[in-house]
Amino acid sequence: MLRFVPIPTEIVRAYQAGGVDSYGLLPERRVSDGDGNPCRHCLRMIPEGAGMLVLAHRPFGALQPYAETGPIFLCADACEAGGRAEVPEILASPDYIVRGYGADERIVYGTGGVVATGDIPARAAEVLGMPGVAFVHVRSARNNCFQVRLERG
Repeated sequence: MLRFVPIPTEIVRAYQAGGVDSYGLLPERRVSDGDGNPCRHCLRMIPEGAGMLVLAHRPFGALQPYAETGPIFLCADACEAGGRAEVPEILASPDYIVRGYGADERIVYGTGGVVATGDIPARAAEVLGMPGVAFVHVRSARNNCFQVRLERG
């Protein structure tokens, strides 16, 4: 069984309370236009007219060469954490990069590729079954932005 894992609530609440992002900057406050603003915490699209945060996030525990940092959106107000076995609402594009990482948070070479959205669960399960893979990231196929993490169980 797979589980789509959002950014942890304690990290999101710190951003929502005005904490600095991975670049040491305050998150930008914007209003969602309702088109393509996926919250990486509730795993839903931020509705038109709702407040949102735009910030740099590094979904890794430590700085190292493979710890990619990039832009993400979050609901500006507290939202409930998403995450379950079903493909979340935020994965609304036709395809995404699916890539495996080891317990050391480094890319496991040979695991990455562009996958049709409907095939993400099967490909992620396959990647998670490979030696040395601890978790999977789903990233934008066009901009490489982090979307969500996948884990076993």
